[in-house]
Amino acid sequence: MKNSSMGTSLLLLLVFATLTYCSDARLHGCQSSGKIRGIKPPPGQCNPENDSDCCKQGKMYTIYKCSPPVTGNTKAVLTLNSFQKGGDGGGPSECDNQYHSDDTPVVALSTGWYSGGDRCLNYITVSANGKSVKAKVVDECDSTMGCDDEHDYQPPCPNNIVDASKAVWEALDIPEGDWGEYDITWSDA
Repeated sequence: MKNSSMGTSLLLLLVFATLTYCSDARLHGCQSSGKIRGIKPPPGQCNPENDSDCCKQGKMYTIYKCSPPVTGNTKAVLTLNSFQKGGDGGGPSECDNQYHSDDTPVVALSTGWYSGGDRCLNYITVSANGKSVKAKVVDECDSTMGCDDEHDYQPPCPNNIVDASKAVWEALDIPEGDWGEYDITWSDA
């Protein structure tokens, strides 16, 4: 009887450990692809608008080729970006080679979610604070590269970013003092 009870306990522990591992793997679903070493931007070459980071000499930055799985309610971090000419987004948007007004709800998605441009010019629904806004995907927030001229000497994006114009932040009624990074959910519209 004692061995049966011990065997049942061991089996339950094994099942719990397996479920915990599978659940954890499902939530993260994306492992680092490596690291790149930061270089110091040439003078005036990194636009720190909207609290954008500039690469630091010698610092190691994690890169990702993937993002967590997309669901009907995908968790992400909302960041602020200017897609206007001269804004911290750098050059024109990848999807249409255009600049976009800060008053237009547009976003860039981390590399895995951008999916090689498959979401280009499609809309996603971004939700927070009990509010939602539809925003057009116009760019990639590159998770595989950074710290170079093409990326405005900014670090690679994390793998869970929805980088949004001011219009998205305003539509979600997020107080301007909280702009920068904000937990949200999103889905394809």
